[in-house]
Parts: sequence; structure tokens; C-alpha cells
Amino acid sequence: MATEIRVPTLGESVSEATIARWYKKPGEAVTADEPLVELETDKVTLEVPAPASGVIAEIAQAEGATVEPGAVLGTIDEGGSAAPTKKAEEKPAEKPAEKPASAPAASAQGYGNAPKTGLATEDHGPAVGRLARESGVDPAGVAASGKDGRVTKGDMLAAIAQGGSSGGAQAPAAPAPAPAQMRAPSAPDDASREERVRMTKLRQTIARRLKDAQNTAAMLTTFNDVDMTAVMEMRKTYKDVFEKKHGVKLGFMGFFTKACVQALKELPAVNAEIDGQDIVYKNYYHVGIAVGTEKGLVVPVVRDADTMSIAEIEKQIGVYGKKARDGKLSIDEMQGGTFTITNGGIYGSLMSTPILNAPQSGILGMHRIEERPVVRAGQVVVRPMMYLALSYDHRIVDGKEAVTFLVRVKEALEDPARLVLDL
Repeated sequence: MATEIRVPTLGESVSEATIARWYKKPGEAVTADEPLVELETDKVTLEVPAPASGVIAEIAQAEGATVEPGAVLGTIDEGGSAAPTKKAEEKPAEKPAEKPASAPAASAQGYGNAPKTGLATEDHGPAVGRLARESGVDPAGVAASGKDGRVTKGDMLAAIAQGGSSGGAQAPAAPAPAPAQMRAPSAPDDASREERVRMTKLRQTIARRLKDAQNTAAMLTTFNDVDMTAVMEMRKTYKDVFEKKHGVKLGFMGFFTKACVQALKELPAVNAEIDGQDIVYKNYYHVGIAVGTEKGLVVPVVRDADTMSIAEIEKQIGVYGKKARDGKLSIDEMQGGTFTITNGGIYGSLMSTPILNAPQSGILGMHRIEERPVVRAGQVVVRPMMYLALSYDHRIVDGKEAVTFLVRVKEALEDPARLVLDL
């Protein structure tokens, strides 16, 4: 009995994934719920477990292929036994031999010959349909490398870069994406020492979202500095008893999150977003905490941070940090944020201008704490100071509101009693 291995539901707004690697080969034995294949989406990396015990009978999609939810990745023979390695290697070798036969046929078709495949544009998948609408390139005239004569996203991107097939009325507009791929050729001596690596889905999404934020929002950054003396003394005094009682270390993020929530309540525009010609004000406070990982920056969301204590916030951030490093964050845990905090200080950054996490209208950048001379009561003293940066969407947030927001955060951190008394 053969059991299909299918792509699971990937989450809201995620329509496709890339096969990062297979853990098993055809002919190898597997047990139920054993990880079989790693999928990489534009948000997270996830593993697909074996739906049953048996032997891998077929791998239908190779590493690097783009797949959609519900697509068949391969099959498991529940009654089979492990085959010799040689047979396992022969099986997938047959499939690439079949693909070139269909590719020339598809490329030979004009746009008017779509009935030959019997596939409408939408039958190739949502990603292909979207590219077809945006570029004007008809999938019927694109060489198909997917299963059952389906055009993949990669096929479409290649056709768009080449200007599409002849006969498309809107084909002249198709080469628009090409400039992003163009670069001057390296000198021969340099080219031999270069390494070209395809960007991961996550890195592509980070690049696209950051550039979209710059292109869409009227982004501006305002700065202030904060004396961290009071927070650092409080941490020093209570860190041991805090960790003993709550089982988590007392860090800075809990203080900053609470301070930001208080400021957001006073200045709701910083917690809003633009939707068409409307401004949507969020009367809830889901704070995204940027976390750096080996694969890129991810932003898990602490939901309803206004209802949580500093201890609860620190616990939640600790859980998210571990999940992020292990690649176990779910898509739901990274959606729905209304404001973001990013801490470049852990890497030694003195000052930066963070980019908005669209569609949010504000992001706070923390930086390293550095002892600097400041004037207090007419005397020059040394204090642990930190620069704060608020990048905001000037379409929603006025300069006065942005500066006031940072002042409120500064006041709360320099007098932490305000966080306890909700002042």
C-alpha cells in the first residue's frame, strides 16, 4: 500500500515553499512521524514528517524544487522492505530523463496552443498566476519543468528575464525584474575565486520586505539617548531573586517592551498602519522582538504585551529566542505585530536607523550601553548611556508624536517606578 507524502498547510499568506533537503533516499526505511524532508518558506523552515512507516518508494520533487500546499512530495510503500543502495540511486535517475522530453514541446508552443497541455493559467499554481498577471507572460508559451507539464515559478522567472515568448501583447513590460539580476562580469582572475549561492526563501523575503518598506513608507528616524543607570542598578539589586522566583534572567527587553507599550497608549499613531486611504488604529499591543539567527532576521511577536508583567515578557522572549535559534518558530508566532523593537547593541552597534517592519508605522532601535560624560546638576559625571532610534512612517506619525514617543520611553527607563505605577 502506497502512502503519499504531501506538503502541509504552510500558514496564512504563504503559498509556496522550496525543498531544502531530503533526509531519506528512495529505498530507505522510515518510521511514522520521522522527519523526511525540510521545507523552506519565506517565513520559516519546517520539517515534513513521515505519514506512515515503510520504505521510500519515490521522491517526486527534488531538492531546490518549488512546491505548493498539498503537492505530492513522494510516496511511502507501507509493505515494502529496504532496497539496496544501488536501486535507490537508480530510481530518481529516471525522472530527470523524462523532463527534457516535455520541455521542448512546451517551449515550441505559441500562446495560442495552450489546449495542447489542457492547463489554464491558474492550474499552474498561485505563484505562476501572479507572475503571469504582473508580467504579461503567458505560461502556455513557457517551457515547463514541473510535474504533469506544469510551469513552475522558476520557469516563469526565467521566461520573464528573457522577455517572455513571442506573441504576448504585454511582453515588452516583462523584463522589469531583470535589472535586479544584472551585474558587471568579474575579471577572470576574480571570477575563479567567487562563490555564487542562491538566496534562501527567508533571505529573499527579508530583502523584498525591507526594500518595499523603503519604497512605500515616508520613513524618517529620530534619536534620543537614555541614562541606563536606574535600570542597571535595579537589575543588579534584583537579578538573583528575580531569576530564582521566575526561572528566567532579568534582561533589558522587558523594561523596553513595557516602556514602549506605555508610550504607544499615549501616541496611538505609532501603533497604527495605513490601509488604502484609511488609518487603522490598533487598540492592542503585539510587540515584535527582532532576533538574529544564522539564516537571517526573524521577528516573533509578544502578543498583548500590555497585559503581561516584565517577568512574563522575559519568559516569552526567552522561549522565542530558543525557537528562533533552533529554527522552530511557527508562522503564527511571527504574524500580527503592531510595533517592533530591535537591539543592535548586542552586536556592538552605537547608532543606526532601523527599517520599518511593514505595514507597521514604528520601530525602536536599541544600541550598546556606553559610559559617557554627561552633565547632571551642573556637574560633569560619567553615566551608562544608550542611543535610541525611532524610525517611523511620516505619512501617519508627525515629528512631534515621534519625538514625544521617544521622550516617554526615556522617562520610563530613567525612572523605572513609572513602569510599575503605570505613570
